[in-house]
Formats: sequence, C-alpha cells, structure tokens
Amino acid sequence: MTTSKTKQTPTAPLAFEIRESKLSGKGAFAIRPIKKAERLIEYVGERIPHPVADERYDDDTMEEHHTFLFTVSSRTVIDATHGGNESRFINHSCDPNCETEIEKGRVYIFALRDIKVGEELAYDYGYERSGDETEKEERQYRCLCGTAKCRGSIMEPIAEYQKRVRAKQRALAKKRAAAQKKAKRKVKPKSKAKPKPKTKAQRRTTGRRARS
Repeated sequence: MTTSKTKQTPTAPLAFEIRESKLSGKGAFAIRPIKKAERLIEYVGERIPHPVADERYDDDTMEEHHTFLFTVSSRTVIDATHGGNESRFINHSCDPNCETEIEKGRVYIFALRDIKVGEELAYDYGYERSGDETEKEERQYRCLCGTAKCRGSIMEPIAEYQKRVRAKQRALAKKRAAAQKKAKRKVKPKSKAKPKPKTKAQRRTTGRRARS
C-alpha cells in the first residue's frame, strides 16, 4: 500500500512549548496569552489508510493507548509518529480549552477560549465507539484529566454514541423508504388484455340456453 506524508510549511513561532505533563507524558503549555479561536498548529504526519494503521498498532497487544493517530476520513488516518510535529503532544481533556477542525482534509487545532500563560493545552479526543468495547479497551482508553467534567474515558460519551447510532438508523430508514418509493414509480401497471372478438357461433349462443 502506498502512503504519503504531509508537507510542513514554515509557520510563526509557536504559542506553546512542550514539557512534562501531569495529564500524560509530555504536554503543550502556553508561553504567551492565546486568544479564543486562534489557530495554533496543524496536526501533521504520515497519511495512511486504516488497514496500515491497524497493522502498526494492535490494540490487543497494547496495555495502554499511546499512539498518535488522527482519523481524517473513512479512508485516511494521520500517523504523527512519522513526520509529525509538536501537535502530537497536545493531550486529551474532557473539559478542553482547544478543539480540532478538519478543513479540506487537513487538521487544525484552535483555541476554544482565551488561554493564559502556563496553561496546558488540551482537546477532547472523543474516539468513536463501536458499541462492543471490552473491559480491557475501556482500561486502555481511560481518562485521567481530573476535571469536574471527566467522564473517565477518552472515547466519546456513551450517550453521544447512542445518538449517533440512532441518527444513522434514521438516515438508513429514510434512504430505504426513498428507494422503495422510487422503485414503485418505475413499475408500470400491467395493461389489460383486449378480449378477442367473438366468432359468429359464439355470438349466436351467448345468452342462450342450449337446446336439449
């Protein structure tokens, strides 16, 4: 399978620096005041298909989640361990001060609010659930952000997962109904066969009782 790497372009000096974090390993800390909605950095790395990501990182053999993968679409994943930048050190929080946005296939990190000097930057990873997570997976993706809003997991809230599933089911049902309606319109009604003209003998005997 072919892979590609995002080209990094020169940017202005970063508004944060990387140092040890109480959340997890290393983290990004503001070195100057950051304004709400300010674009801080692009999340870059090697762009690979999902099967390649699955081959590189096997959850069954991992005791703890520690990859730097970012899902861009149903076909593409960014692996920041290959060609990544400082963005890969921004940790997760259930009460974040940053957020991510995907613009034309590229991922950017923005400030959700004003951020003071010394604050650690964080965004909600919100990994999508599949609905069949095991206890081991719940442990692997546990959250230790310690905020009042901590849900205990870097995966999306179960309520959001259920809402997403219901929305998907409604969309599917709507699509099926539209397809069925369209199929009915295409079916032409069967034309009634014209009766064959009666022969002279038939016309003579119609409505009469046969002679004994």
